[in-house]
Parts: sequence; structure tokens; C-alpha cells
Amino acid sequence: MTEWSARSKIPAALLNPAVLAAVVAAGAGGYERETHIPMPWSLSFVIAPLALHRGTREALPSTLATHLGAWVSRNPVLRAGMPLRARALVEPVREGVRFGLRHGLLTAEDGGALRQGTAGPLPPDIGDLRDILRKATFAGRWVSRMEQPGTVFALFGITV
Repeated sequence: MTEWSARSKIPAALLNPAVLAAVVAAGAGGYERETHIPMPWSLSFVIAPLALHRGTREALPSTLATHLGAWVSRNPVLRAGMPLRARALVEPVREGVRFGLRHGLLTAEDGGALRQGTAGPLPPDIGDLRDILRKATFAGRWVSRMEQPGTVFALFGITV
């Protein structure tokens, strides 16, 4: 993990633990809204790149009726970059989950599934933050439609 003083300003601002915790919490909230069960923690590593990458975020469908597999096949360029984006976000997402658990944005269930916590209101609209959180909520709802997290990872070409 890179020390804060060594991080460039823009990635440090967007990829700070509080933002990542809010993104994962929004995704977990969306997931639970659809399934009534907590989100498998592994999906945090898919939710973050879907919501944080502007091109992907803007290309996400507007309704849950679009099947994830169909969307992936219609967006080969975004799918091709997804493994690299997901890999680049592993440490920031881990840091964000730890922050979220420590500060009440997330709660963990047995087995590591995540629920959206009961922390206070969302921060004021700063840049793209509201859109990022809205899309993270959508992404959580959307990936909940797949029976297994492994299917989501396979569709995006993300390997462990």
C-alpha cells in the first residue's frame, strides 16, 4: 500500500478510503435491496470499478431489465479493460472496506458478507460523487441478479 504522502493528489482524492467505503456500502445496499441478503464481499471488487470508471459508469444500463451478459457482449472495450481496473483497485477497495467497517458505513456478517451500515447522511455533492454512489447502488442491484459471484467475475474476465 502506497503511503498517503507518496500518492498523487487526484487518485488520492478519488480513491481515499472514505470514498471507497461509500461506494462499497452503496453497492451492498443495492444488492440487499434486491435479494434481502447481504452482499458477498468479493463483489466489492466489481462494484468499485463499475462505479468509479467514468466510461463504464456512463455506459451502465438505465434499468435492471438489461441482462449483465448482454451488456458485457455489447460493450467489449469496457469489458476488456475491466480486469485491469479491478486489479488496480484491489488495495483501495480493501482499505475502503476496512474504513467502512471501522466507521459504520459497512457491517460484516458471518462468512464476510457485507451490509450497508447505518452511518450518517451522504456527503454533499462533490464532483461526480452523487453519480458514482447512485451507479454503485445500481451495480449492486444489477449484479445481484446473477446466482453466483463467480459468474459476475467470469463475465468480466476477472480472475483471482
